[in-house]
Amino acid sequence: MQATRTININVIKEMMCNNGDSLKAITDEHPVMLVFLRHFGCVFCKEALSDLADSRASIEKLGTKIVFVHMAPDLVADNYFKRYKLEGCLHISNPSKSYYVAFGLMKGKISQLYGLRTWIRGYEARKQGHELELAQELGDSTQMPGIFAIHADQIIDSYIHKNASERPNYQKFAEKCCNIQNKATDSSS
Repeated sequence: MQATRTININVIKEMMCNNGDSLKAITDEHPVMLVFLRHFGCVFCKEALSDLADSRASIEKLGTKIVFVHMAPDLVADNYFKRYKLEGCLHISNPSKSYYVAFGLMKGKISQLYGLRTWIRGYEARKQGHELELAQELGDSTQMPGIFAIHADQIIDSYIHKNASERPNYQKFAEKCCNIQNKATDSSS
């Protein structure tokens, strides 16, 4: 967990979701779990989509909106979200990766992308039916993912992957963020 910090307001005003709303408008209304994905052909990205589909209802029940950031065209992203039962989800297309950089997410090093742990976890993900796909339109295969809990221009918490193969518990992350947000709200009352 990191200390609460302010986001560059211009960045979140500029980040437009597929429904036309700015990320700023959404975070003013609700806590947001902002999920920066790797490329859609990545087995770990597919695993993340599957995990988030499984926990989406319980995360949203907490009052948290899930917003995805990806590098693919919206039509390509919509097809993947539909495949993983995340129809209607909010998402932001960022092929330039400028938002990834603004949030401190970098390209992975060889060891982060192709280390032994990554190979082992990749084998496990493939056994679950998540197949590797390589196509330019799916995104940059060297980009690292991350998760940010945001509310009212503040990063409440973050999870920055050390390896491409890390599998965060999205439900626990959302619960922890709601607890932090509730404590902050209680102390300001």
